Amino acid sequence: MTDQAAQTAGGGTTLALRLALAFLAVALAAVGLAAILTAALAASDVRALVHRQRADLTTAVAVAASAAWERDDSWAHADLGPVLDLVGRLGGPGAEVQVRDSAGAVVASSPGFAQLRGAQQYSAPVLASGATVGTVLTRFTSAGLAGADRALLASLLRAIAGAAGLAALLALVTALVIARRITGPVGRIIAVTRAMSRGERSARVGPVRATGELRELATAFDGMADTLDREEQLRRDLVADVAHELRTPIAILQAGHEALLDGVAEPSPQQLASLRDEVLRLGRMVADLQELAAADAAALHLTLHECDLSEIAADAAASLAGRFDTTGIELQRRLEPAAVRADRRWLHQIITNLLTNALKFTAPGGTVTIEAGPAAPGAALTVSDTGIGIPADELPYIFERFWRGRQAAQTSGSGIGLAIAAELARAHGGELTARSEPGRGTAMTLTLPAG
Repeated sequence: MTDQAAQTAGGGTTLALRLALAFLAVALAAVGLAAILTAALAASDVRALVHRQRADLTTAVAVAASAAWERDDSWAHADLGPVLDLVGRLGGPGAEVQVRDSAGAVVASSPGFAQLRGAQQYSAPVLASGATVGTVLTRFTSAGLAGADRALLASLLRAIAGAAGLAALLALVTALVIARRITGPVGRIIAVTRAMSRGERSARVGPVRATGELRELATAFDGMADTLDREEQLRRDLVADVAHELRTPIAILQAGHEALLDGVAEPSPQQLASLRDEVLRLGRMVADLQELAAADAAALHLTLHECDLSEIAADAAASLAGRFDTTGIELQRRLEPAAVRADRRWLHQIITNLLTNALKFTAPGGTVTIEAGPAAPGAALTVSDTGIGIPADELPYIFERFWRGRQAAQTSGSGIGLAIAAELARAHGGELTARSEPGRGTAMTLTLPAG
């Protein structure tokens, strides 16, 4: 593994660890808060339950004492042994009881009652025939119900602690999985970015298994990389085209000037005119290359709006009407409304190039027809002429840059008009096709998606 790859892997691992720890901290905080609240509520419920049980036991002892009093209608001969036994059976070894008469004198008391002065005390009246004849007092030590209170609370706390630990473990596993799922695509994008910075233009993120936002990020990154590749390829193609097209006129100019300098040729008007023609040719080439560069840039940065194809076609035809009239070529229009989504300026350029090309190869007295209208799955525009046509063996090459067929040898131009039109058509999501028959004319058809 290279140093950069290791750095990328280390950075991804660190980010994943940090995310996992952050998720774990949040989970632990939530689990801890839930455990504390649960323990507090459980302790409160247990204490309430024990309090209610002690109060109920005191009431039950008072009822038993009342029954003992009613057998003799006095405390003097009342048998309170069963009452004291009842406390021992129900309250356990830590429960103590004392029975007092209505005047507060002690009638009976369990042995340990006096020693529990600081314990919580419960009381209940002893009723007989609707009158209060005495009072029952109960006290409880740490054994019995009090011990059960603490034992139950301790069991609950252990259960809560175990559940909290299990929840923390699950939170850690989940955090690691989620962090890895998030940081995996991020690390992959970082690695591809570094690869591209090293000159690996073919590096791509590709499809990733991640959340929607990360998938969109990966797709957008690959789209950006494709655009950069396309721009680089266009730049290289333009440089190659310029070098190829300028080589011939520059060689002619160089040879002509060297002949004049060496005295091989005399500076006659014909010689100077030939050199001037080559200079003018160079000027036209530079202008054509500027137009080609502008079209390439436009193909990458179109501003699309909904517009009417027939309206743009009518404007383009109107702008060239004077040239058609001058050359004696009839321009027929058959235009129907058709909504498309396009860049109005560059769509006008496509149609102008098609009309100019038809005008160039149609003899005076001929006809050029421009048609536009709806066509599945969108709209179509056709420019047809009655010109010289294109041989079948040349038809596949007419949209290549700087290509000129045999029929075009006698006409001006550098052979980029149809190449520009085809490039702009593809940029609009459409297609430019041609059909032709030598001697009977050519038809160029532009298809565009619906607006």
